[in-house]
Amino acid sequence: MQAVATDRLTRAKLQRLAGDLGGQSEVARFLGVHRSQISRWLSGDEPDPKNKARLDALEFVLARLSQTFSPPTARKWLSGTNAHLGNRRPLDLIARNRVAEVIAAIEQADLDSYA
Repeated sequence: MQAVATDRLTRAKLQRLAGDLGGQSEVARFLGVHRSQISRWLSGDEPDPKNKARLDALEFVLARLSQTFSPPTARKWLSGTNAHLGNRRPLDLIARNRVAEVIAAIEQADLDSYA
């Protein structure tokens, strides 16, 4: 019963992310996986721990970004370089599990701070 609940949560998370990011292909691009992987996860395959952590991190960061930016601006912000992150892309840091730095950069953007 636990696996079924996890599958449903993963599918719901992927569907939300696809809606926020502009489709399953965009989720795949943001996670650095092939788009067929997203389809497999939506069909019930469970993501490996590394990709599950990336999904959780991306969901968390998008939730925080939605408090500051519109969805199109949030998508651009995630894939663009950011001075508060040493001219690195937020997505690259999320992929390396450095979510705290990304959240700090969002906070700086919220304060209209310049790096």
